[in-house]
Amino acid sequence: MTEKGSVLVITEPHDVTADMVISHLNRLGVPVARFNPADIGADVSIAARFDACPVRVTGQLRTPSRCVELDEVRAIYWRRPVWPAFQHLPAADARFAASQVRYGLGGVLYALRDCRWVNHPLKNAAADYKPAQLALARTFGLRVPPTLVTNDPDDARRFIREHGRVICKALRWTPYARNGVGLTTWTEPVRAEEVDDTVRLTPHLFQARVDKAADLRVLIVGRRVFTVRLDSDLLDWRQDYSRLSYEVVDLPDRLSRALLAYLEHYGLASGSFDLAVDRDGEFHWLELNPNGQWAWLEEQTGLEMAAAFADLLAQGEARVVT
Repeated sequence: MTEKGSVLVITEPHDVTADMVISHLNRLGVPVARFNPADIGADVSIAARFDACPVRVTGQLRTPSRCVELDEVRAIYWRRPVWPAFQHLPAADARFAASQVRYGLGGVLYALRDCRWVNHPLKNAAADYKPAQLALARTFGLRVPPTLVTNDPDDARRFIREHGRVICKALRWTPYARNGVGLTTWTEPVRAEEVDDTVRLTPHLFQARVDKAADLRVLIVGRRVFTVRLDSDLLDWRQDYSRLSYEVVDLPDRLSRALLAYLEHYGLASGSFDLAVDRDGEFHWLELNPNGQWAWLEEQTGLEMAAAFADLLAQGEARVVT
């Protein structure tokens, strides 16, 4: 058995969260190669071979400061990568070039299986569908608010009248802008009379509103569970971080086990869960973000989240030398 080499950190250039993890990896003496897929060309190059028997990926990934042997990668931290857009090329050429990078560079990286992924992007994608999350949460015994996904306005109105207090939230966050102005879709209350025929354009998620006393953000890193209670008077706490108060709390064992099993189902090493606590102290499932933000929670609470990520990445996966 042998220890593997570098940790690849794949993210955008100005990622403070990745900086925090890299600082801990440096303290542990773990070599790190950081890069962004958008920098392919002058700053990032890849040469991968698939001719070994049994088949494994060999070759090198090169950045301005590192040359990494692909079969010696210890772990990969897939944070917030940006793919190249090739804006200097004609539109058709740009689309072609972008697809070649995504399926070439991306494909080589995705093929690296003999290492620890946090998290593998294909597993992130599989876990990122809210309707599937809701169905799976119930199988693990988690309390899920009554929910309707529909593009039928009549069904939406019936659901709202049935449950009274209902919210509507986006099925997927996207970088949404109109006329150059960034827009964010918050979780909002909705009344039956507000539902019109524009609902037919896309599926919408309607959910019975939890009479919540607080929100919980639960970050799991490996087997470590960090739970922070977020108190505010906001329906969607993301709207105004200045109105939040933070308290480190312990999650009941049954919930910790359920959330760990949830991640294991998807093959994820980490994930950020949102739960609501109602006035009776009951916990309600809201959603999982497989690659959620957490750095601000460490700043507010002192929880050693970045160190937990670094420890997990440093462990890597052992391999047999043949």
